[in-house]
Order: sequence, then structure tokens, then C-alpha cells
Amino acid sequence: MLQTVYPLAQAATLSTPLLSASSTTSSSRSSSDTDESPATSFRYDFQDLNFKISSLPISCSQSYKSLAVLSGHIGSVSSLALCGEFILSASQGKDIIVWQQPDLRQFTKFGQGDGSVKALVSAGNKVFTAHQDSRIRVWKVSRSSENVFKLVDTLPTTKDYLGKFMKQSNYVQTRRHHKRLWIEHADSISCLAVSNGLIYSGSWDKTLKVWRTSDFKCLESIKAHDDAINSLVSSNGIVYSASADGRIKAWAKDDATSKTHSLKGILEGHKDISLNAVVVTQDGSLVYGGGSDGYVMGWLGNKDFDSWKAICEVKAHNMAVLCMCLMGEYLCSGSADRSICVWKREINGGLFKHMVIKGHDGPVKCLQASPVRVGGGFMLYSGSLDKSLRVWWVPNYSDAARITSSVEQKSAVCKGK
Repeated sequence: MLQTVYPLAQAATLSTPLLSASSTTSSSRSSSDTDESPATSFRYDFQDLNFKISSLPISCSQSYKSLAVLSGHIGSVSSLALCGEFILSASQGKDIIVWQQPDLRQFTKFGQGDGSVKALVSAGNKVFTAHQDSRIRVWKVSRSSENVFKLVDTLPTTKDYLGKFMKQSNYVQTRRHHKRLWIEHADSISCLAVSNGLIYSGSWDKTLKVWRTSDFKCLESIKAHDDAINSLVSSNGIVYSASADGRIKAWAKDDATSKTHSLKGILEGHKDISLNAVVVTQDGSLVYGGGSDGYVMGWLGNKDFDSWKAICEVKAHNMAVLCMCLMGEYLCSGSADRSICVWKREINGGLFKHMVIKGHDGPVKCLQASPVRVGGGFMLYSGSLDKSLRVWWVPNYSDAARITSSVEQKSAVCKGK
């Protein structure tokens, strides 16, 4: 019988206390709120987690308790990112909370702008946040000042505006009787990606814009899709955009001297669905998309990354897939059905179900896995419309099997074609 490593029950039920009502319901916050001392919370160290051997296997449909529940947002959690020792969580309530690892105490808050925070991504010592007001904020991470996350610029920059607003050819029609500069998004920015010195922003206005990280200048605006762009990911010089038009499109420069991106391929989803999430493996060979019909689909790219073949599809959830993330050989999907599915990738790109995680009281909007291995598994963070951030430990059964006994796993759900 399969033997699996379980975390002790005590460790599996750890949670941080809720912030006081006065700190979570205020609609406007002064600058002193950002610099206040972090709220006290239960402390634990990943290295202190104890494990025991169980002779019973974890069913791939079994619920799994979270290690911690982090509360403090005044709105739905919309995006997560790792930034050095910190975990950042953004919310529809315009706030960004910084949680410090490994104890997951609230370290500070930051954020500003009209409208909710839709996406955030970190790169080096900078954090980029996308907002419903159609602008991108740039924050510098610094330990040298009391204000660790300092706002350094807003995109489009004032310099970019001044250099373009006088020329009529720089304006584009966004809707009837209304024009904007081409460097501006005309609707909410829904997703961000950073790669090779470039920032990519996708918007509900159907465009993909490219910005330079060195001076934050807008370099390109691409009419990318026929409907809203929901997700972006970049790998090996290619950026993939997933859209409500049911397609994932691949964009790249033709060569090192090219100044603009061109369309390299289209990955078609099911008919009449929205593709809400896209992820790509580290080597760039496999692309996975999550759809509004609850399916996760996979495509295999050729060696030149200019052609992709559908190789896998699996009914992952009963409702729409809203987010996905990859950690090594594992793919995690979060859904409007409030669950998280963890899938193990096969050599040919197929997927089989590893486990199902339940615990959120609302749809799972964002996922982020930590690359730090803990006890033969990894840490997974999930944000939900229930305004909470939950922390999970995902075991690697193959590691557990090597520790206990040699076993065969036969729970294949999706096989490559």
C-alpha cells in the first residue's frame, strides 16, 4: 500500500489571527498607516515543520487543510507575487500587503491609485503594479529607508506624455468620438509580465503594450486580440497572451535587431470560451491554458517555437479556471468552484491529478508557488474573492515513496495524445 508523508495535524492547522476590524475596514489610509509596526501574528518556521509517516494514501480528491490563513485585505485578493523574503498580495480594495517569510507576519502595506489593483509582478529590486485606472505604478524595494516600498514612477510617464501629446498622429480612436495617446491603455490593465528588460501589459482594451524597464518608455502598442486580455506569461523571448476571445497568442521579435514584436502563432481553445490563464514551462516547450469551461489545455511547441500542437486537455474544475501556476513538474489550477487542483506533468506533456485542495469560501483568483523545497514538497499560496490569502504545503509523493517504499501510481487522468 502506498505510504505518504503527512504534516502533523498541529502544523497543518496553524493560522495567523485576523487583523482588528479598525485596520481592515478603513476606506482611506494616511501615510503613517504604511509605516506602522506590523501586526502581531503566530510565528512558525518552515524548517520546524515535523512530519510523520502514514500508511494511508491521500486520495486525489481529498481536501487538504491550510497551514495558515492570512487576512487583512478590505477587498478580494487579485494577485500574488514573491519578492525576495516577502510575499506580496494585491487586492480589489486598492491595497497591497507585504507578508514576511518564514513567519508570514504582516510587514507593511503600500499602494495608491484610482481603482483596484489588478496585477503585480516583481523583477530585481522593483515591483510593478497594474491598476483599474489604466496605469502602472513602479515601486523600488529598499532597506535603506523607512518606506521600504517607495513609489518611483507611474506609466505612462510624464516625459512620455510630453513627448507625444502635441502630435496628432500619436492619437488612436478608442471609442466613438473619443481618442487617446497610443501609449495609454483605454481600459483596466489586467495582467503584467517582465522579461529581458521589457514590461508587458495586457488590458481589457484588447491591446498588449511593451515598456522598457530602464526608462519606462512605451515602445509598442499591439492590437492583440478581439476581446479582453486576461493573462500574460513570458519565456525564452516569447510572450503569450490569453484572451476572452478563446485564444492564446505568441509574440516575439524576429531577431535581436528587431524593434517590434510580431505574431508567431495562435493556440486555439475550445469554441465560445474565455481563456483566463496561461503558463509556460521553464524550457518554453509546453504551454497550458485555463478556460471558462473548467478545462486545462496543453500545447507542445516545436524547437523553433513558431508552431504549437494541442497535446492534452482535462476537465479540471466544475467551474471556470481563473488562475494557474507551475512549480517544476507540477501545475496548479485555481477555480471559481473554490478549489485548487494540483497536477503532475508527464514526460509527453499530459497531466494526471495529484491532489485537490479545498478551504476557500470564494473563487480562487490567484496562485503563487514558492521555489523553496520544504519537507519533500513545496509551499503554495492562494488568494481568493473571500479576501483571504491561504498557505498550503503540497507534498511530492515520489519523494515520499523513495523515503518509504517503491510504489506505482496509477491515477492517470489526462494522457498526452
